[in-house]
Amino acid sequence: MSDDGILHFNPWMDFNDGPPSENPFGCDPDPGQIAVFLDTVFSWCEGLIPLRGFVDKGQGRDGKPHNIWIPADATAPEKLATFAAWANREGAAVYVIPGTVAEQGQARAADVLQMQAVVVDLDAGDIPAKLNHVTRHLGAPALIIESGGRTPEGAAKLHVWWKLTEPAEGDDLVTLCRLRGEIAVKVGGDTHFRSAHQPIRVPGTVYHKHGHQRLVEIREHRAVEVDLADFAERVAGMPPLPGVGFASDHAAPCAKPGIDAVLTTPVREGAVDDWSRFQGASAAIGHYIRLVHEGRLDPFAGWEAICGYNAAMLRPSWPLDRLQAESERLWALHVKRNGPPLLRAAHANAPASPLPTFTLGALLDDTSPMPEDIIGPRVLTPGGLLVLGGAPKVGKSDFLICWLVHMAAGVPFLGFTPPRPLRVFYLQAEIQYHYLRERMQQIALPAAVIAAARDTFIATPKLKILLDAEGVARVAEAIRTALPDAPPDILVIDPIRNLFDGGPEGGGENDNTAMMFFLKDRVEPLREAVNPDAGVILAHHTRKASKQQVKDDPFLALSGASVLRGFYTSGLLMHRPDEDSTVRRLEIELRNGPALPGKLIDKVKGEWVELNPLNERLVRKEAGARLDAERLRKGDVILTILHEEAAAGRLYTTTQFGEAFENKAGLGSKYTIRDRIGVLTTKGQIKFLRDGRPFGMAVVRSRFGYLVVDGMRFGTETQIDPDTGEVLGDGLPVLPSHYKCASTGACLQVENPAIWVYPEGLDD
Repeated sequence: MSDDGILHFNPWMDFNDGPPSENPFGCDPDPGQIAVFLDTVFSWCEGLIPLRGFVDKGQGRDGKPHNIWIPADATAPEKLATFAAWANREGAAVYVIPGTVAEQGQARAADVLQMQAVVVDLDAGDIPAKLNHVTRHLGAPALIIESGGRTPEGAAKLHVWWKLTEPAEGDDLVTLCRLRGEIAVKVGGDTHFRSAHQPIRVPGTVYHKHGHQRLVEIREHRAVEVDLADFAERVAGMPPLPGVGFASDHAAPCAKPGIDAVLTTPVREGAVDDWSRFQGASAAIGHYIRLVHEGRLDPFAGWEAICGYNAAMLRPSWPLDRLQAESERLWALHVKRNGPPLLRAAHANAPASPLPTFTLGALLDDTSPMPEDIIGPRVLTPGGLLVLGGAPKVGKSDFLICWLVHMAAGVPFLGFTPPRPLRVFYLQAEIQYHYLRERMQQIALPAAVIAAARDTFIATPKLKILLDAEGVARVAEAIRTALPDAPPDILVIDPIRNLFDGGPEGGGENDNTAMMFFLKDRVEPLREAVNPDAGVILAHHTRKASKQQVKDDPFLALSGASVLRGFYTSGLLMHRPDEDSTVRRLEIELRNGPALPGKLIDKVKGEWVELNPLNERLVRKEAGARLDAERLRKGDVILTILHEEAAAGRLYTTTQFGEAFENKAGLGSKYTIRDRIGVLTTKGQIKFLRDGRPFGMAVVRSRFGYLVVDGMRFGTETQIDPDTGEVLGDGLPVLPSHYKCASTGACLQVENPAIWVYPEGLDD
């Protein structure tokens, strides 16, 4: 005990000096459950875990609280289990602050540095109903724990935990604590968990209140994780439990969601989200029907927008016949309620022309050559639209310029191939002239590429115009002036945001209606004015999305994604999987061709290059390095043990060794040991001896034999050369007779047992 009354943990103190027989209670702690809890609540965290030991009320026992701090590392399960055993003998409950601090003695809310799990304490009322409500709206939790207490109705009190994909700290830690409070308010849970330093019972320890001894027990455990931003959206969308909860200041209204949320939120089948696919489709269709009915959108554009929502947001999408039937039903209902529509003609002054139609036979019989790709393979096709998305400063414009210059030179770039030198018009609205020329001069491009693209790559400096009706006319005239002899093959707009015109309603690029207007009434007329077969590339910013969201569906991060995804023919999205690395990942989505795998790209000596994804560990590098080190450690331990056991007069086959040393020296199960031996034999670090008779062992009839390592000697008796009297060393040398072929895995005979040979390229 220190002077300040704080008990600092030492595994050699009296926490473990009492034998199990001294436990006056029949219930013992469960180290397995303690380990599961620590993995869920602390596995990503660094620092010290604050623990508390309080004597539970109602036992007629007194005792001072005992506070300890243990490191959040691999030693934590054993240390916490030792503390739990001591607490059980004292009739004390074990609590933990579910976050880490920097130093011993720290336990205030301001001291907490990291947390990686969100918890709600359900300790009163209809607990099963509350549990059902939070799991339905917030998703399956990682842990459901029976805390040991009971309600007056006899229901077990519960702690419900959701594990995050990474530890929260700083502002994210504030968000996490706010979410704990919001959940508690909405379902009638314990609101004390608004505070970061609120302690909670540890599962696997013992509850002692009022003479009732129960294990604080894990009821359910799932290996699931959730991104903090995603979880915050779920909490905001979760309505209060009727008759129990209250809406918080940060919660979304419990009425039906706004149309912006509907149009930008994916909905999966099975009603697993806040609203079903039917509710989402009905709301989106109704929104576009109102725009068409009021004359703000022509019918064709309205149907295109509905199809875009269906393709981007419904998982899986509805069949088109169902989508059409639902649209027609809602249209008829809307007209019945609101009267005849004020339809907007798509092209009021253009004469009506018959729609092109083709029979199945005509389509099957047409074997004419396919149109030549503008950029292959099918990345940009004639009349196609490609959207290149990326967060600011990810290198999108630099990548785009290098790509376009290569296309203008007719030279392949990162696997993207032009059929010939292309005419490129680069309408950019971010970089002023002097800085544009500086960037062009700094980009590392081969001299031959620059020479070939000098006259076919046309760029504008930063423009102060909108791509409205006047802007379209001015840009079209600029293109015709810059490329008087032939129209452009590629028309580029970089970025959409700086030239965006959302139409009469003035919406931004996140507004689906405004985005559809920009694409149909601005981009398409510009293409038609200069070259209807030109490919269009739009550079676009992404909205803020979590790494998990980008991993699950990267193109959903595009602003105005639901309309864009239903409109473009190709999508490219550049992002950094690891913010500490310069490596970018280029995701690719094609409408007019087979799927292309994503690419890992980076700038090396000023040039963009494609990396081999098999050689790059992009995420959890530290965890991967620890696993690599552990594999090497186990290999070294196996080699050392084989040396020592041979010196002690024992040889082993693979099976015998695995069974003899299972769970010893940290080697794990016999299957793990066999796997490591298999790797070591393939690498030539272990070979085999078939005939063990010189060492008092039997001849092995199995495929391989006794395990032999370089320099192995059997026994400790000193060996002396009878001819020269030279001391040869202790023990008889054990030389291999066979080895495992690194290429085929076959057991082959060693040519010279006295010379240890490693397979070329496989030795460590």
